[in-house]
Amino acid sequence: MRAALAFMAAALLVPAGPVSAAKQSKKTAYGAIAYEPVRRAAGYSYDFKTAREAKVEALKQCGEPACEVLVSFRNACGAVARGRSRPVAATGATRAEAETKALRRCADRPCEIVAWACTK
Repeated sequence: MRAALAFMAAALLVPAGPVSAAKQSKKTAYGAIAYEPVRRAAGYSYDFKTAREAKVEALKQCGEPACEVLVSFRNACGAVARGRSRPVAATGATRAEAETKALRRCADRPCEIVAWACTK
């Protein structure tokens, strides 16, 4: 009888599946955007396990030797805007936030979004 009571008490202390699943953190995902302004080449990546992998893939997608990673992000979005001068980049919790921030940082008018990406 004591063993049965001890077993039931221990069972009450172990959290149920959904409770413990809710406490697990969100999967970390990295992304990046690379850009080359002369040819207007852009490359992006999302949902990579490491920041380095995301940057390498963005450069690969960009395809030009002069491409540079302008922004990298984790569990978020990134955007690159360009006017007549140099491109600018920003991150945000959503695509809209990242694009708005990039456009605000752009010194030129008109300025346009040339690339964006979000992790899932």
